[in-house]
Amino acid sequence: MSTLFSQTWPAGQDGDESESETSSVAGTTTPGGKQEVRWQVVAETPGLAGANIIAGRLQAEGIPARAWQESAGQAFGLIVGMLGAGYVEVPEAYAEQAEALLAETLDDAAFDEEE
Repeated sequence: MSTLFSQTWPAGQDGDESESETSSVAGTTTPGGKQEVRWQVVAETPGLAGANIIAGRLQAEGIPARAWQESAGQAFGLIVGMLGAGYVEVPEAYAEQAEALLAETLDDAAFDEEE
């Protein structure tokens, strides 16, 4: 039986390239290193469909967003309760911007003009 695994090596320690060559290439193509991103929930909806719509709106405005639901709720098709809730998350750096965008509502005056 074989075991699958992946491993990453810091620049210059894989034996294929010298440290200076790898550092030079990595410095020009990527910012280098891993950066942890902390996600913050900005919206909760009944079910995953609503969360996907909200995440799509945020993404259209240039805010990185993702929607998710507890796996048990998704497996059973729940849309109520803790397992049925859908969540929308954004990186902490975008949380205030996302919350402000989601707080905006349509102006009721626009509908009054049509009548």
